[in-house]
Amino acid sequence: MRRLFKGFAMTVLITMLIGAIVTAPTVYKGYKLYKAAIKETTIAEKVAEIKRSVNYVDLDDISDYFKDEIIKSEDKRFRFHFGIDPLAIVRAIKNDLLAGSFVEGGSTITQQLAKNMYFDFDKNFERKVAEVFVAFHLEKDYTKDEILEMYLNCIYFGENCYGIKEAANHYYGAVPDNMSKAQADSLVITIKCPNLYNPNEREAA
Repeated sequence: MRRLFKGFAMTVLITMLIGAIVTAPTVYKGYKLYKAAIKETTIAEKVAEIKRSVNYVDLDDISDYFKDEIIKSEDKRFRFHFGIDPLAIVRAIKNDLLAGSFVEGGSTITQQLAKNMYFDFDKNFERKVAEVFVAFHLEKDYTKDEILEMYLNCIYFGENCYGIKEAANHYYGAVPDNMSKAQADSLVITIKCPNLYNPNEREAA
């Protein structure tokens, strides 16, 4: 039994070592991408840029129901993780491997904010690594409420609408703190695929 355990432990160790060797270049390239991005424009400067928008709205002025549903839909463990969600990443890797392509990102709200702040939407491993480093930086410098507030003010809702204030007004003539539950639910769904799932597209379908 002891011999079997040692053999299993050695197999796990070798697998982890091979994984580290294979991924090390990608992690290094991703880290360089992160450092280059924040050197060009610091995170504090990006945050200030987001908050200068005429459509920026404080978290307290956004429907509690909408905020809760966003977290349930996009990042159930948002209040508890440190920028990444290991469980979601494992699930995403499994589904991506089964599909043979990127079908699930496993990105947290913090990672999505990092992507919106700095990176394009091309799916590659170096960018994902850079996104993780920005997410760690955001979690270190800002509270969960601050991160959620910024996320809700820059996420894309389709039809050239960025942020919940612009989206609520564009689709419903509403403001973020008085949307109906149906309107809030519709905008939560929109985030999954803004060009296909936005309220106008679904109504026309």
